[in-house]
Amino acid sequence: MANTIELLRIGSVTHNVMRLVTTRPEGFDFAPGQGVELAVDEPGWADKGRPFTPTSRREDKVLEFTIKRYDDHEGVTHKLSTLAPGARLTLDGPFGAITYRGRGVYVAGGAGVTPFLAQLRTLKAQGQLAGHSLLFSNRLRRDVIEEQELTGYLGGDAVFTLTGESAPGYEHGRIDRAFLEHHVRDFDQHFYVCGPPDFTRSICDTLAELGAQSERLVVEE
Repeated sequence: MANTIELLRIGSVTHNVMRLVTTRPEGFDFAPGQGVELAVDEPGWADKGRPFTPTSRREDKVLEFTIKRYDDHEGVTHKLSTLAPGARLTLDGPFGAITYRGRGVYVAGGAGVTPFLAQLRTLKAQGQLAGHSLLFSNRLRRDVIEEQELTGYLGGDAVFTLTGESAPGYEHGRIDRAFLEHHVRDFDQHFYVCGPPDFTRSICDTLAELGAQSERLVVEE
């Protein structure tokens, strides 16, 4: 059964990514990395739920969502961007397979980093970040979500690569076999992979070729 929640704050993370902070229903629980279905509680929108991942920690008293906005059509993300504090949403869930299984490498493409934010924030709070790393691909510098926070968490173990431009401090090119061989020393660990479908499929296929065990590939099913 869906819960009704209230929008408390809305702001920008990047040029096309927004942060929504909402109330948290009493008794609602989730594993960091899981998603929920959100819908705007207004006529014409209540039946247009879409999956999004809470980027807040399990212990937080509010829920945070970091959502990429698509303004090329008037869909749900565009509608969410027009809301003001006090707006009502419905929340259903949680669901999803990207739950924390143990030390490993996070491989993200664009907004695919969002399921990992709650996990990394939780690991930071628990003092358990050692041994984790992040390989994060974006098209342009301005597309990188929470770069400063991620660098603060992981230091040199956060590697950012750009496919659409070259810039100091960033690698250039896609996360392919050569990239993975260069940055990953141990393929006998967990790999958390999220991004566009073609990205996820390519990364998982390449990791398998490099010896990663299928049961250690954590992806959305």
